[in-house]
Amino acid sequence: MNVKLIKTEEDYQVALQRLEEIFSAEPDAPEGDELEVLSFLIDSYEKEHFPIEVPDPIEAVKFRMEQLGIKQKDLAEVLGFKSRVSEVLNRKRKLTLEMIRNLHKRLNIPTNVLIQEY
Repeated sequence: MNVKLIKTEEDYQVALQRLEEIFSAEPDAPEGDELEVLSFLIDSYEKEHFPIEVPDPIEAVKFRMEQLGIKQKDLAEVLGFKSRVSEVLNRKRKLTLEMIRNLHKRLNIPTNVLIQEY
């Protein structure tokens, strides 16, 4: 096993290529440990150089509605009145703490996404 830290884009590309070569290695095979270490190093490099930002709360709600096949009228049960749903989705009304709790509980949207400024 010849694994080294990933410090540059070139190191990253080499690591990805090696990962692809040994991807099917069995855990108890010699390359199994290399696969595990390489995966960890690549993950660390990606988190530092390609961070994923928390999505906008309203976009997250719309995305989740699409995933679940929920219509705007169905969201009235979670947010209150139909008019309130429209105001929230059109960014004319901010989410309240109660709305955030309901969206989290009913649609399983993480609270750290819902509390972001928008």
